[in-house]
This record gives sequence, structure tokens and C-alpha cells, in this order.
Amino acid sequence: MNKKNVFLWTLYDFANSIVTIVFFLYFSQWLVIDKGVPDFWYNMIFTIGSVLLLLTAPILGSIADKNGGQQNYLNRITVIVFIFFLLASFTTLFFSQKVFLAALFFLLANYLYQFSFVFYNALLHYIAPPEKWGRISGIGQTGNWLGQIAGLLITLPLASGAVYFVGEAGRAQTFLPAVIIFFVLALPMLLFFKLPRQEKTDDKIVLKEEYKNYWSQFKELIKSPNMGLFLLAYFFFNDAIITASNNFPIYLQNVFAVTDSTKSMLLVGILATSAVGAFCSGWVADKIGLKKSLMIVLGSWVVLFPLLGLTSNFKIFIVLAIMIGFLYGSIWTVTRAAMTALCPKDKLNFGFSFYTLAERVSTLVGPLTWGLITSLFIGLGPTRYRIAITVMAVFVAIGIFFLRKIQIEKENPISYR
Repeated sequence: MNKKNVFLWTLYDFANSIVTIVFFLYFSQWLVIDKGVPDFWYNMIFTIGSVLLLLTAPILGSIADKNGGQQNYLNRITVIVFIFFLLASFTTLFFSQKVFLAALFFLLANYLYQFSFVFYNALLHYIAPPEKWGRISGIGQTGNWLGQIAGLLITLPLASGAVYFVGEAGRAQTFLPAVIIFFVLALPMLLFFKLPRQEKTDDKIVLKEEYKNYWSQFKELIKSPNMGLFLLAYFFFNDAIITASNNFPIYLQNVFAVTDSTKSMLLVGILATSAVGAFCSGWVADKIGLKKSLMIVLGSWVVLFPLLGLTSNFKIFIVLAIMIGFLYGSIWTVTRAAMTALCPKDKLNFGFSFYTLAERVSTLVGPLTWGLITSLFIGLGPTRYRIAITVMAVFVAIGIFFLRKIQIEKENPISYR
């Protein structure tokens, strides 16, 4: 196992999580609360991004499997992600009336950010042996949660108004520093991460042919033992978790009317327990098995989603939210390791493109469900948000139904030196 690669891989996750948590917390509120954009249209940003992923991610994933170019693709996409986040930041600061333009830049940045994980997640297969996939995935995910804590703490003085630089005051102040820090910390991965030598095919890559072979490759992939059922299960339970996550700041605002400072401190607490959950779950998964670990985590989600929706006491909500943090850390750690175990070695990037698609295409359904509930039941006031978060438990339960039918075994097909 190459410890330098593990460190760089983890640092990259730490870096990108800084920018994503800041946009997740403050851009959603900048659009919906500050600029008056309806919840439905904010959620459509993620739906459109999912459609773009569906049209592009598997093709480039397949090409990367053939030419061994996932590291180059990751490097290039990271630079483009930085550019679009930078454009979104400048728009909110200096052209805040251009709400559509800011939303467009954010849509493209978020789409490409999700795209980058097609290649980033597949690298787990090359940096650690199978018996350590859970632990290394957990270490990377711990870096992600710690990066989110750092992002919140760095930008809190800007969001609260205690510190001001230039342009529009308030939430818009947070974006540019986060984008710059992200790129500076991502650079070591781009410059110094080195993969083992990979096999390349001599086949000439023709984009038109890649699109033509799209469905045949997909059918071949899901014929791999348990892969189809796993992706289907992931589609449903991830749908609930991502949708609730994207709408969490708005939920806090509209249900409990808390300040931005309180939101930030609550998220720091959630992220701290997420880091613990990520680290511990990776170790536990390597000990008791990936499937059993997933079933325990998902069962806990089914219980906690309705409890979050039912509680009207903010102190009790805080306790439940902190518990949710542990589950957040656990779910991404174990699912990434499970996908690495299930996916054939020669289709890692193509497989992880559908892993990413299952994550993002699920946000075609989740945000639409959330948006419809909050729009159709607008007369219920804050109760509509309680209904929306409770409904998310149904999606998780469906995921458990499919997951219980699969088997997950680890293989050791390559050298990790």
C-alpha cells in the first residue's frame, strides 16, 4: 500500500469538501431565502445536473477504462470545477442581481464536481488491498468530514458579517475564499499522485461508437454478480439521504427559524460525528462484512428520518441530528468500499460512473418529491417540511429491500505497491 497516495487521495477529499459544504449551506439560502427563488427551482438544479451526468459520465468512464486515463480526467475536471465555482463566486459578489447566471455556474460546477467522483472513487481499487478497502475508504471519508468542518469554521465570520472583504455582504462573502482554499489543497493530488502502471487497450476510441456501445456495456456490467441489485438499492437509499442533505439548511430555517451561526455550529457538530462514523464504520465493515454494516446503518436511517420530522423541540432535534451525523459518515464509507468489491477490475471507471449516476439520478426523484410536497402543501406552513423529511424513510426502506438480496465479496486482482 502506497501511503503517499493514500494521503494525497484523502487530502483531495478534504479539499473538495470545503467548497461543497460552503455552497451547500450558503448558496441554497442565498438563492431561496435572499433572492426568493422557489424551493422547486433550487432542487431542479440537481435534477438537470443528473441528466447531464446520465448523458456523459458512462461514456468517459468507459474511455478511461480503455486508456487508463482516469488520473488525467480527474485532474482536468478538477480545474474546470474550480473555474465554474470561481465564476459563481464572482457573480454572487459583484453581480448579485444576475441570479440565473449564478445558478447556471453553480449547476455546471456541481455537475462536474459529481463527475469527478467517477474517477476519484475508482482510485480506491489501486491504493489499497481488498482487506483494507473499508478502512481506507473510511480514512478518505473522514478527511471529507473534517474538510467540511474546516470550511464552516473558516467562513462563519464572513457569513455572520464579522468579516467583510468586497462585494455583496452576508452569505455571498463565503464563496470565494472557499473556492481558493479548495484549489490550493487539491493541487498536491493533481501534481504528485501516481498510479501503478495500468493496462491499455489498442482499440481506437471513437466517441460515436462509445455511445453506440453504451447499453451493451451497461447490460454486461449489471450481469456481474449482485451489481444490478446493489445499484438499484443505492439509487433508493441515496435518494433520501442526498435530498435531505441538500434541503437541510432550508429545513432549519423554515421549521425552527434558527440563525446562520446556529446552523453552522449544528453542522460542525454533525460533521464531527460524521468523521467519527466514517473512521469507525470502515474498520467495522472490514471486521463484520460490508453488507451487514450497510444493513445496520440503513435501518438506523429508517428510524431517524421520521423522528426528525416529528420532533418540535429544537434541543431534541439537535440530539437526533448529531446521531444522523454518525450515519452520514458511515454510509458513504461502506457503500464506496462495497462498490469497489462488486465492480469488475476492467470496468472500474465505467462501473463508478453508474455508481455516481445512481447517486445523482436518484436526485431526479428525491428533489422532485421534496419540491412537490413543499409546493403542494404550502398552506401547511412548516409542517410540509416535516412531511417531506419523513417521506425520505420510505426510499431508504425500498433500498434495504433490494440490498438484502445481494452478496458482497472482496477480491485481490492487482498489486498495490
